[in-house]
Amino acid sequence: MALADVHAHLTHPRFDSGRHAVLERAAEAGVGSVVCNGLNPADNQAVLDLARAEPLVKPAFGLYPVDAVLPEMRALGVEYPREGPELPAEECVEWVRAHVDDAFAIGEIGLDGYWVPESLWERQEQSFVALVRLALAADKPIIIHTRKRERRAFELLVELGARRVDWHCFGSKAKLARQIAGSTEHYFSIPANARRSESFTRMIESLPRDRLLLETDCPYLGPDRERVNEPANVAGTAAYIAELWREPLGAVHAQLAENFARLFGVEP
Repeated sequence: MALADVHAHLTHPRFDSGRHAVLERAAEAGVGSVVCNGLNPADNQAVLDLARAEPLVKPAFGLYPVDAVLPEMRALGVEYPREGPELPAEECVEWVRAHVDDAFAIGEIGLDGYWVPESLWERQEQSFVALVRLALAADKPIIIHTRKRERRAFELLVELGARRVDWHCFGSKAKLARQIAGSTEHYFSIPANARRSESFTRMIESLPRDRLLLETDCPYLGPDRERVNEPANVAGTAAYIAELWREPLGAVHAQLAENFARLFGVEP
């Protein structure tokens, strides 16, 4: 059963010298799908172009929670360590709306309370809600990024009736993850650094097995801090899950493939 990386950033400049080779290594490791997540209109377009060139890549279009209010943050003098396009959120949402039929998923989208000051939280929520509604209208699964605002994101998703949801790199307490999994049909994707993460290990052990997926968030969160992460590394996470579950690797692959198919509406 093919593995899937449900959250990757192959448009990142670190891959400029060899994206095709990265995808070849993923295929050799048993990966059949790489969901590449966009952050803003320019990145979304790059994701779409890559997906059209590489069959392994599935395009997800989104608006990174910080990008949703980045012009307002700059106006307030808030420091944010990244250069890039600073477009009005409405323009970013409209790009996704115009290209939603080409999307495999909507993501990454969400809420951020780490970089974004509280005075802009309401503004950030407006963009998030607009994108969730867009995904629901188009019947697309949603990939969520949250930081310090997981509970509020959960409240909004429940209010809006969002069921086909993956929480990427969930950073809040495992207790909240269990609450979400126990009251919704939401999923949680486990990054490739799980072996060295106590919180992700707890999630693998305690969350329902039919709610787990794999991700890399590449080029970040790799099993080796000194090396660039890439989609092939989900194979190592699957092997770690097999150890924790005390199940044959084939059975773990089959469960993960079934979970991926159920969320994204594809054949396992």
